[in-house]
Amino acid sequence: MAALNDEQVMLRDMAREWADNESPVTAFRKLRDAAPATGFDPEAWGAIGQMGWAGIVIPEEFGGSAFGYLSLGLVVEQLGRNLAASPLSSTAVAASAIVMGGSDAAKQEWLPKLASGEAVATLAIDEGATHSLDVETKAEGGKLTGTKAFVAEGDGADAFVVAVADGLYLVAKGDGVTVSPRRMADGRSHAEVCFDGAAAEKLGGTELTAQVADRAAAVIAAEMLGMADAAFHQTLDYLKQRVQFGQVLSTFQALQHRMAKMLTEIELMRSAVEGALEAIDAGRSDMDQAVSLAKAIAGETLRLVSREMVQLFGGVGMTDEYDAGLYLKRAAVLEVMWGNAAHHRDRFARLNGY
Repeated sequence: MAALNDEQVMLRDMAREWADNESPVTAFRKLRDAAPATGFDPEAWGAIGQMGWAGIVIPEEFGGSAFGYLSLGLVVEQLGRNLAASPLSSTAVAASAIVMGGSDAAKQEWLPKLASGEAVATLAIDEGATHSLDVETKAEGGKLTGTKAFVAEGDGADAFVVAVADGLYLVAKGDGVTVSPRRMADGRSHAEVCFDGAAAEKLGGTELTAQVADRAAAVIAAEMLGMADAAFHQTLDYLKQRVQFGQVLSTFQALQHRMAKMLTEIELMRSAVEGALEAIDAGRSDMDQAVSLAKAIAGETLRLVSREMVQLFGGVGMTDEYDAGLYLKRAAVLEVMWGNAAHHRDRFARLNGY
């Protein structure tokens, strides 16, 4: 586990308290049923902006706090525990692309708005059903053309950081940008975004694309960590109060073994995820390996825990009245975002020369 400083502990505890009080799973249910066009609650996003979380990885000169990715991961983890539908992850990573990019104009125009929560940004990279940085989108003469198949938080985004064959470009919502909502199992915002001669500003080359994709994968892994932790504890609480055959389920040794297996896997997951976030903050040369390790472990662990949650809840776990299915559906989507376990195991091997 990462050694947190006092500010990080305070940030984590504050995020946990806010998520439990202001954004519980019931809030996600209401949002899912209301199905707003943006895919998130503007009031909750405004509160996140006021608390400074949207600017955690943005430099102070642009209104952020520059707390780093480990701090961002702590907040995202707490939101993930309650399935909070927030564009924080997408906006923060898109902001990092602008920070790391070479456009001073983009920094001046967008970073203050992103740090305050006034605007939402997201990444538009993948063009198919699986994650890949090999894209066909083209940019020429400041105009960008192509289609991105799965853009998280794309419905409410004001700006898109788009992967093109020669690097990353920034495109504002407007002329030449068409957003088509996509319905997926998790009930969150996903969109197909078509760019047809949209005005674009280059941020950097393909190396920047890879660095930004790694940051996106690490932040998603932090959300998955929060989900796994919450699913485990909800399952444990259920087993402690559910009586079957005249005994509390938690007294059955076979179920104790299954819970112990999940707990050890979650602790391993925590070490890998926090290690990847620390590697990003430290600028380590093996950051890409740390991220692939974390995303691979996160995908396998959350799959295990979410499926065990449904099974151990029994028949009621299959109903919408209980939250188990919500965690299972979100887990299925996050598992493939930014590469599934097989993708990252293969990448880890290639990075190590195998």
